[in-house]
Amino acid sequence: MWRQKSKKMPVLKGYKMSEYVIETPKGKWEVIVGLEIHCQIISQSKIFSGASTEFGDDPNVNVSFVDAGMPGMLPTLNEHCVFQAVKTGLGLQAKINKYSEFSRKNYFYADMPTDYQITQFRYPIVGEGKVKIDLSDGSEKDIRIERMHIEQDAGKSIHDLSPTKSYIDLNRAGIGLMEIVTKPDFRAPEEAGAFLRKLRSILRYLKTCDGNMDEGSMRCDVNVSVRPFGTDELRTRCEMKNVNSVKFVMQAIENEAKRQIEQYENGLTVEQETRQFDPSTGQTKVMRKKEFAHDYRYFPEPDLPPLILSDEFIEKVRQDMVELPDAKKKRFIETLGLTAYDAMVICENQETADFFEKAAQGHDAKKVANWMMGDFFAMLNKKKCDIQNSPVSAENLGALVELISKDVISGKIAKDVFEIMSETGENPEKIVEEKGLKQVTDTSEIEKIIDQVIA
Repeated sequence: MWRQKSKKMPVLKGYKMSEYVIETPKGKWEVIVGLEIHCQIISQSKIFSGASTEFGDDPNVNVSFVDAGMPGMLPTLNEHCVFQAVKTGLGLQAKINKYSEFSRKNYFYADMPTDYQITQFRYPIVGEGKVKIDLSDGSEKDIRIERMHIEQDAGKSIHDLSPTKSYIDLNRAGIGLMEIVTKPDFRAPEEAGAFLRKLRSILRYLKTCDGNMDEGSMRCDVNVSVRPFGTDELRTRCEMKNVNSVKFVMQAIENEAKRQIEQYENGLTVEQETRQFDPSTGQTKVMRKKEFAHDYRYFPEPDLPPLILSDEFIEKVRQDMVELPDAKKKRFIETLGLTAYDAMVICENQETADFFEKAAQGHDAKKVANWMMGDFFAMLNKKKCDIQNSPVSAENLGALVELISKDVISGKIAKDVFEIMSETGENPEKIVEEKGLKQVTDTSEIEKIIDQVIA
């Protein structure tokens, strides 16, 4: 079972109480997790060719000669992909390396026509950084970023169209990827889930990756090992490839950790291997024995020179940065009086944060946040629409809160007004006026009514 550390348990130096221990009848174990996240770069064309990156087109229509690995075709680096990578690095509070270079990673797979991938090995474009995550107990934790490099994506193998054949779609081949590698800083599934949600939020704020895991534009490789609780050794790790949802990442960590513990407690060893998480069974299964760097025979890419960034280019990217979730959250807490939890929920999505700011302008921000996180979100869920298509505008939500604050209507009547707003999109003042819903708070007016009733 997963159990949060009690204060009586020894705490590893440098770690907080938000970490977890797995307890079995034979002892206590700690899980060590690192993530590798592949994020497709938002760009109209691929990283080394001019082919389109449009998702959902017919198979094999967005493929250039470069993507198809035709002899004599030379890659040309897409400057916008570099811009997006530097922007992401700044968003991760990471070091931007002015010098980086490309390498060939050699391996054979049917959806990689060239039999090698152009990537960055020894000299990545982005160095060490950090991401702050929010945990359910209200604490925060810094997750260290080891590096981020850019590379080309592979194509897609399709195995479920025929019982005897596999099909290849190369539309994805050559799309620019940012691979973000973390340090092994995670100690529980919850922490990995919180990191992925925060990373996705940052990428969406920056508009460098759409973060749609169900479409494959953000994919996660999960590295898991376990060790006896209270020790500092790093044991053999196993990697789960291409896990495509936050929920599945958390399930993969828990199940793989339990599998490894069972191996050790039965006197067996854990072999370094690549595994696959099966959501239908909740288990991991072997794909292949883990490769090492020398298996890929890395060598410098002969068709691309080193990438050298100027201070002017990096500053140009910096000028294009927006206020990120953590900064926005801090501002909402300090200037608008939101709680840490309310600010975290509202700032996770940029569209939601922008909507909130419009709705709260000139009104009681805390009341606006309460309405958004209550009736407003419930309405969106019921109608199955996103905030951009909300029938209730930000200005009208703010106006409704103002009517409550000025005692024009009660909170109970406001719910009825909101229900009408969600169907018609009308201004709340108009609805209150037409329906005669104003509450009477003038005591002299109430006394006149009482006198009339008595008479």
